[in-house]
Amino acid sequence: MPIYNAPTKDIQFVLHDVLNVSQSGIPGYNELDSDFTSAVIEEAGKLAHDVLAPLNSVGDKEGCRLENGVVYTPTGFKDAFNMMKDGGWTGLDVDPAYGGQGMPYILGKAVAEIFSGANQAFTMYQGLTHGAVAAIYEHGTDEQKATYLEKMVACEWTGTMNLTEPHCGTDLGLMRTKADPQSDGSYKITGQKIFISAGDHDMSDNVIHLVLAKIAGGPEGIKGVSLFIVPKFIINEDGSVGATNGVSVGSLEEKMGIHGNSTCVMNYDESTGYLLGEEHKGMRAMFTMMNEARIGVGMQGLAQAEAAYQNAVLYAKDRLQGRDVTGAKNPDGPADPLIVHPDIRRNLMDQKSFVEGGRAFLLWSSMLIDQTRRAGDKDAHGLVSLMTPVVKGFLTDKGFDMTVQAQQVFGGHGYIEEHGMSQFARDARITQIYEGANGVQALDLVGRKLGLDGGKHVMAFFEMVKSFIKENQDNEALKNDFLDPLKQASKDLQAAGMYFMQNGMKNPNNALAGSYDFMHLFGHTCLGLMWARMAKASLAALENGAPDVAFHETKLATGRYYMARQLPATGMHLARIESGADTVMALDAESF
Repeated sequence: MPIYNAPTKDIQFVLHDVLNVSQSGIPGYNELDSDFTSAVIEEAGKLAHDVLAPLNSVGDKEGCRLENGVVYTPTGFKDAFNMMKDGGWTGLDVDPAYGGQGMPYILGKAVAEIFSGANQAFTMYQGLTHGAVAAIYEHGTDEQKATYLEKMVACEWTGTMNLTEPHCGTDLGLMRTKADPQSDGSYKITGQKIFISAGDHDMSDNVIHLVLAKIAGGPEGIKGVSLFIVPKFIINEDGSVGATNGVSVGSLEEKMGIHGNSTCVMNYDESTGYLLGEEHKGMRAMFTMMNEARIGVGMQGLAQAEAAYQNAVLYAKDRLQGRDVTGAKNPDGPADPLIVHPDIRRNLMDQKSFVEGGRAFLLWSSMLIDQTRRAGDKDAHGLVSLMTPVVKGFLTDKGFDMTVQAQQVFGGHGYIEEHGMSQFARDARITQIYEGANGVQALDLVGRKLGLDGGKHVMAFFEMVKSFIKENQDNEALKNDFLDPLKQASKDLQAAGMYFMQNGMKNPNNALAGSYDFMHLFGHTCLGLMWARMAKASLAALENGAPDVAFHETKLATGRYYMARQLPATGMHLARIESGADTVMALDAESF
């Protein structure tokens, strides 16, 4: 059975050595001293190791089952969910007014990575509820908040998001689910939704669905979409769970992965719903949930890569295969361990450098969210809005790639189920698709986010990179290995943006055909910046006599690998972008 150990030391390094959270000035961050964050992360790690990770393969093998209209989760999930609730983990970073613990988002995301790395399918139940809570908290009336939030924060009731229909995925303007106004102010919701994660299960007393639907007579397309709260069971006046609400599970989806999560076809048959936010402004409210979910999905891609990497390292150190070409490293044995071979080292270094750089990128982005929410910083909001498609798209694309590379270390043993490596790849694969497929993320980045506020936020990113390089130019230990490659990556990113400006207006396909490469170019540049910042922190720690010399020397070696072997991909992506759309669009549809 695969193992999982929370990367607590690396999380602490990013929080305190790189981001310096307790000195950041963000309201509430002064409480995030090293001892406090260590206590939280260590406890999360114990729960992940002892409870969630052993259930990961159980959920994969058993899956969920639908019996007499009720969905049952795999063996052990319900007990684990109760432990999660009893420990207060479900409301870690939620407003205490509704039973949460009020901790910053960044700490919640660090804990979420640990839980997701141990068991992604399980962690989705409370993760989706967290998103629904955010939408109701942001857009709900006082009465709706009083009715739903405390129960949902405690996960006594869980939440979902219902967007997709059989005939429309990304193009939500095509949806057919309808909402008929009633005299008491409620609506009757009728329609079918598919691919609804955690749509029904046996671990909570009620499921609160957030459902997109169209009110008759509203505007056409996406402008006519509204968002509704549709509970599985009607809520009585005293707050207790009442009668069923015309909400049923049509079937469970048969999926490639995340078998432990109940992905449902949901049928709404004149269900009672309550408008959340304004009429015909449903996407505004839903995006509160979706933007948080997209950061969370990026985290999932990273978490699966971390889990797969841990197992690949153990196998590479243990499996005897061949001899080191420079001389036997295990002369008393029949062969040397896999890890002596350069190609295995390349494989593992790809994984290690991505995971550690990606974690820093994720936590830095989470810090921007706290800066937005806690300090009202509009520039931080613009920057994290720009970064959201990069976090989602790049971390999940590369995260999936790394699970495949981890599987490759095992050779044929990675393809059979004995070692459980296929689950990491299968579970990671969905992250590239849901909450907006990665091609859509790339289009959002180039089509909407680059020009946001007149391009102010992408220019702020360029200035951030430029300032970091200038401030550290005299640091010889950083210059050649970190600053010079980062400078080149930033130039490539700026050149790509300039190409879009010069060629995208006269032929929009030139921008759209290059959007996916731009997302990856941007992602590599962000990880390059993170590695430069981590290298600076480790060099300072060594200079100041840090006790864990090996940790910081390893960090520097891993960073040099990324800058030398991965970051040059920005040049390849730029070349593809500058080739334009002609080769992409050359064939008629009939020629495919």
